[in-house]
Amino acid sequence: MASLRFRGGKYFVDYRVKGRRVRKAVGKTRKTAELALKDIEVKLERQDAGFIEKDFEIAKLFPEFLNYSITHHSAATQKRYKGILANFQRFLTLQPYIKKISQLSQKFFEDYQAFRKRELANNTTVNTEMVCLHSMFGLAVRWNYSLVNPTQGVKSLKEEADKKPRFLSKEECRALLEHCNEHLYPIFYTFLYTGMRKSELEYLTWSDIDFERKKIKIRYKDDWSPKTSEREIPINNGLLEVLQKQKEKKSNSCPYVFHKNDQRIYPDKLRKELVKITKACGFPDVTKIHSLRHTFASHLVMSGVDLPTVKRLLGHADIETTMIYAHLADEHVDRAVEKLSF
Repeated sequence: MASLRFRGGKYFVDYRVKGRRVRKAVGKTRKTAELALKDIEVKLERQDAGFIEKDFEIAKLFPEFLNYSITHHSAATQKRYKGILANFQRFLTLQPYIKKISQLSQKFFEDYQAFRKRELANNTTVNTEMVCLHSMFGLAVRWNYSLVNPTQGVKSLKEEADKKPRFLSKEECRALLEHCNEHLYPIFYTFLYTGMRKSELEYLTWSDIDFERKKIKIRYKDDWSPKTSEREIPINNGLLEVLQKQKEKKSNSCPYVFHKNDQRIYPDKLRKELVKITKACGFPDVTKIHSLRHTFASHLVMSGVDLPTVKRLLGHADIETTMIYAHLADEHVDRAVEKLSF
């Protein structure tokens, strides 16, 4: 049977499945914990009665998860998850006797982490893959294909804590824009002055821009959804002028703000263009569009903008993500006291 425990400000449910002890955090309030306890007890009873599929095939779970991803994740996330599952399937082929979810264990996934490290995947990549697998097997629990998530208890690999995001200096920003052609200039200008994610810019339509209020709305669409939630980004006067000029060139047959031959920008096209330009400018280490997002955030912080405001502008779900810019805020505070004069 399952039991309820309270430790470290959280409630946990302890229970056993096939002799294996499972300890699951279920919330901070007793009411929520008791509801979770009853749910788990019902599942345990259903399993004993034979109502829960005990040996669902792993191979059958993959297409169901990818189908779920089509509805609930962005196109970029779907593509990433397909790649992750392909890596996981390669590892499964090394142990062909493992066919069922019930055969998976914590050690199996720790071995998978080691397998990916041998393939020279960095710790951040491996951790991202484990998040995907945890999500997939979590759905298996929800769908009654498994009573437990076999990835539970697998520790994340230690990532480089002091790694700071690469952002462009003001001089590098000017050089980047100067090397842009007529098509790329408004695109990279918008990246630098909004901090938008690549997919957010690719799916930006004219209906998302409010010229009167000077706001860009990142919002859900029929064929695309934001990574976190909807938000608004203010438009400064320089960007307003760039977007107005872009609108003058717009095609009536294409709703997207930035396009090529009336088609939405092809995935990865912008990154290839960025690599060419940064190499020509003399800073070839800048190879990712995300560096422009880092640039937007970093210069805001260095200008004295507080981290909660930066979090809101970037659309981060958690302030911990925004904390990668905290060292810049510290430097700003250090410089601030130097301005005192009595």
